Amino acid sequence: MAASPGGQIRVGVGGWVYEPWRDNFYPPGLGHAKELAYLSERVTAIEINATFYRNQTPASFAKWRDATPDNFVFSVKATRYATSRRVLGEAGESIERFFASGLAELGAKLGPVVWQLAPTKSFDPSDIDAFLGLLPGRLGALRLRHALEVRHPSFRSAEYIELARRHGVATVFADSDDYPSFADASGDFVYARLMRCEPSCPSGYPEEAIAAWAERARAWSEGREPDGVPRIGPPAATNAPRDVFLFFISGAKERAPAAAVALRERLETSFRAR
Repeated sequence: MAASPGGQIRVGVGGWVYEPWRDNFYPPGLGHAKELAYLSERVTAIEINATFYRNQTPASFAKWRDATPDNFVFSVKATRYATSRRVLGEAGESIERFFASGLAELGAKLGPVVWQLAPTKSFDPSDIDAFLGLLPGRLGALRLRHALEVRHPSFRSAEYIELARRHGVATVFADSDDYPSFADASGDFVYARLMRCEPSCPSGYPEEAIAAWAERARAWSEGREPDGVPRIGPPAATNAPRDVFLFFISGAKERAPAAAVALRERLETSFRAR
């Protein structure tokens, strides 16, 4: 985790079980059971994607918690049974089952919960308002933070941004040509999924791109609006510090861990030099 005068900056990847990483990131002969521990020593957050497909067990969450360092964080992709439906406002039962599946076992290592909508789900203000109203603020003693990942171009609207801000829900910034890409802050943290890793680049992103993302992350963490990212409307009314979560995901996924390590190192170097 990068030290910052603003919010905390965390850098990571999606998942930790990926066959190509055994050829270009994990040491030869590393047991599969040790991959999470190895990766979590080199990044500061991991997005759990398995939870999107099926609810996990309390024992699994506890095992992942215990395999990672202190001050590590998992973001958790919420169940598709809540988000891949025509009427999101009817997802209450699925949401309750998801949170009852054992997330509380992560304890202080529970980071944002990500709700990824289907690409076919268009912006329906009343339905999105109803859905966001279903998202709980707490899980026992744990404060919950939510991020909504929208994938239909109709969400590129000032009305949506206003609605998300009213609910205090962050909007995932997808650095991608395939999905709506806008970086308007709508919560008290920033959640970005960086999807442009290049297979020909050993570090995933060229050095100048890593440097640019480090500067953007620092700007977000200090409550500023970074250059070089698309937005729909004016900045949020507050310039308070924000926590920042950056995940290298998709694209040339085999390069994602190297990109995350490179960005983490760049952030730590830049903060030491200030």
